Amino acid sequence: MAAFLLWLILLVLCWPLALLALILYPVVWLLLLPLRLFGIAVDGVLQFIRAVILLPARVLGGNRRRGQSVGT
Repeated sequence: MAAFLLWLILLVLCWPLALLALILYPVVWLLLLPLRLFGIAVDGVLQFIRAVILLPARVLGGNRRRGQSVGT
């Protein structure tokens, strides 16, 4: 609701800037979409590499809780 009121104030005070923002927002979103997809792909690759590196520790029991003794 606050964002809508801010848009109305911007429209009243500076309507050319408000119209420019409304027109440019979808264009900027479309231009940044490939970068967002690239970021998602890189994050997936890094998560995979992390999982592969930490796999031996998980297999050997490296994710025990702190304070828990080995015998229990």
